[in-house]
Amino acid sequence: MADTYDLIVLGSGPGGYVAAIRAAQLGLKTAIVERENLGGICLNWGCIPTKALLRSAEIFHYMSHAKDYGLAAEKISADLDAVVKRSRGVASQLNKGVTGLMKKNKIAVHMGEGKLAGQGKLEVKSEKGTETLSAKHIIIATGARARDLPGVKADGKRVWTYRHAMTPSEMPTKLLVIGSGAIGIEFASFYNDMGADVTVVEMMDRIVPVEDAEVSAFLEKALKKQGMTILTGARTEKVTPGDKSVAVTIRDKDGKEVVGDFSHVIVAIGIVPNVENIGLEEVGVEPDQRFHIKTDGLCRTNVPGVWAIGDVTGPPWLAHKASHEGVIAVEAIAAELGNKDVHPHPLDVRNIPGCTYCRPQVASVGLTEAAAKEAGYEVKAGTFPFIGNGKAIALGEAEGFIKTVFDAKTGELLGAHMVGAEVTELIQGYAVGKTLETTEAELMNTVFPHPTLSEMMHESVLAAYGRAMHI
Repeated sequence: MADTYDLIVLGSGPGGYVAAIRAAQLGLKTAIVERENLGGICLNWGCIPTKALLRSAEIFHYMSHAKDYGLAAEKISADLDAVVKRSRGVASQLNKGVTGLMKKNKIAVHMGEGKLAGQGKLEVKSEKGTETLSAKHIIIATGARARDLPGVKADGKRVWTYRHAMTPSEMPTKLLVIGSGAIGIEFASFYNDMGADVTVVEMMDRIVPVEDAEVSAFLEKALKKQGMTILTGARTEKVTPGDKSVAVTIRDKDGKEVVGDFSHVIVAIGIVPNVENIGLEEVGVEPDQRFHIKTDGLCRTNVPGVWAIGDVTGPPWLAHKASHEGVIAVEAIAAELGNKDVHPHPLDVRNIPGCTYCRPQVASVGLTEAAAKEAGYEVKAGTFPFIGNGKAIALGEAEGFIKTVFDAKTGELLGAHMVGAEVTELIQGYAVGKTLETTEAELMNTVFPHPTLSEMMHESVLAAYGRAMHI
């Protein structure tokens, strides 16, 4: 007899385990299937352990500049093995936390490789054998993996993916990072702060290309000031790993080929959805043009009873997007099963904040100024610099700015863009504002505490309308 549930979730990342918890809260008999570690890539190999690494690098940076704060710290050094050990400990702690949440919510956990096996059926293969689970509804939350550089296989020795970069066998001396999205820039920032000679190669004409152009330009200038080499409009033509180094041919923006030797290379050119060998073809689930799973606003696929959330469905590839989609999908399922107390609504991707935890940090939500103009808006944009904020100066973090973009006709907040210390914590204020469909009037009339970095958010809004106080 197959184990029978109301819902089975395939994948236990921040989308999958949150979906399972919400389902349990709504009284659904729920199971979750995971092939590796509860918590998925995010908790074990992504969001959380990388932030632990970056925190160590941040403290090392502050210790190395103790005299800037009137302090003395001598013979400062970094123990990479200890830094990595701490990061892995953080990941382990959170993995145990998710395990506890599954137990608390009475969610059945099946460890193994899951595969759709017909309508309402899921096979799970493990070392113990194969078991068949059945459910009225199945949510696919299998996430994504690092994209390989064509012609080059990451071996963990000289050529790394993000996973290798989190548990390095040795400290890079001369590091090449291919790709300047969030993953690439975060690792470039970490290793640069830890003492490596870092070069970043980006195909687009600017780094972090999804961000506002002014943010990209500011970040590039800041990273170069820290000692990084940034090559935009460039591409790697050839990567040849050796025993002790990697020879890389780079074609720069002028078309000139340059050959360099690096101790290590990190490939961060994007991700690929995990759609292989999970039975999609057998049950007829349709992919989109980029081979992600196609879904509607409530995360339904074209096959009744089969749902999909998170990275496997396409961009933005963010943990918090996956978690929110998990709740949406489960509430839609509960509604189909007769629950009249839930009211699922489609996710508006324009209200999803994005964060990059390099030094300085980058955060944004909504449309960039250029995208707003391309969409036909007449815009008002305001910028306020960190140097005009007392708290930023007191912190010794006076580099950066906050930019807001409004619809000039209605006052609607269209987007917000930040670069500087702790902006990944500040951005949620604007995300709440966008979700509430706020205008400049509400933001102007909001009282911001003093002294805080958040005052720059207020000043940026005022600046868009020619009313900034401190510049």
